[in-house]
Amino acid sequence: MKSAVILFPGSNRERDMMTALEKVHGARPHLVWHGETTLPDVDLVVLPGGFSYGDYLRCGAIAARSPIMADVIAKAARGLRVLGVCNGFQILTEAGLLPGALMRNGSLKFTCKFVHLKVENTATDFTRLFPRQAIIRCPVAHGDGNYFADSETLARLEGEGRVVFRYCNVAGEVTPEANPNTSLNNIAGLMNETGNVVGLMPHPENFIEPLHGGSDCRPLFESLLQAA
Repeated sequence: MKSAVILFPGSNRERDMMTALEKVHGARPHLVWHGETTLPDVDLVVLPGGFSYGDYLRCGAIAARSPIMADVIAKAARGLRVLGVCNGFQILTEAGLLPGALMRNGSLKFTCKFVHLKVENTATDFTRLFPRQAIIRCPVAHGDGNYFADSETLARLEGEGRVVFRYCNVAGEVTPEANPNTSLNNIAGLMNETGNVVGLMPHPENFIEPLHGGSDCRPLFESLLQAA
């Protein structure tokens, strides 16, 4: 499987993502500088976590206007799979590839810890190998992960099954206490209308093998490999 990871000024999780992709997919991803204008021939593009452009203006706002993003948007429209993690999720919303926005955490504090997620939709190319309604552990590390969308958009996302991951407790209950950032409806990750673009705030690349303390998130990368 061929993949590429986009490197923006301020990205800091690109190496973790490239390692995860290589371990599961068996091929080293391309590392693409944000100033490039054309993506290599790949099956998957990943926008990694970090603090692109120092989070100035809004998280992801400047990165969304980087030269490479025009080709990401064009090829996503033709069906290329795109995954955005943490800052990558913020960039996808700023680029208009996913609806809504990621705002400052309700606590106004950076949060870095393990959370539980319910895999709400296992009929996507990103989640097909998770058991239905799986409850998994995954680390988060962000200050701006508070997902917001207007009521009409939120209703459409829920009605169309586009919420892919939702914060929950260990029993799978969706509660305010399980929500690390006060995201609406405990939303941790969602997809676009055609299902080829997914963004999530947690970091699946950091929980795929025993050295990480667990491999709950490995099925995400295995699902992408199966779909390629």
